[in-house]
Amino acid sequence: MTLPDVPVGTRVVVRYRIEGGFTDALGYLRSRDDTECTVETKRGLATIRLTDIVLAKTVPPPPPSRSRPV
Repeated sequence: MTLPDVPVGTRVVVRYRIEGGFTDALGYLRSRDDTECTVETKRGLATIRLTDIVLAKTVPPPPPSRSRPV
């Protein structure tokens, strides 16, 4: 799967190269152009160069949060 095939707003996980190895961004695809994409993660926006991506796939929505017993 490549990110050009994924609609903006879809939940994705993207593995990409960083200095010294790889890292993942899990969240919602917010934008994409010819050179980079932006994924909204729990920690904020991750802007990733498309040339650094080694794997990308869609993932299901997170499970609903469970309420804590009182």
